[in-house]
Amino acid sequence: MSTTAETATGVPTLSEKQQRILGYLRDNADEQTYFKSRLIAEDLDMSAKEVGTNMKAIEQGEFDLSVEKWGYSSSTTWMVTT
Repeated sequence: MSTTAETATGVPTLSEKQQRILGYLRDNADEQTYFKSRLIAEDLDMSAKEVGTNMKAIEQGEFDLSVEKWGYSSSTTWMVTT
């Protein structure tokens, strides 16, 4: 099951939750490199599972930042670079 839709040109579009997460990462990537799913979830009023599921679309997409799954201690950690 795909977590993103595609436009008529085949370019993936992000869901509302994915857009919120991407906006959060963009707003904070200059001050921080590593993000835990559970902390993103707390700030965006989501569950850590929702964040993890939706981060895959951001990780696989082509955006102005790079997202890589980094670690799993106490919550999945994502490395985000601009």
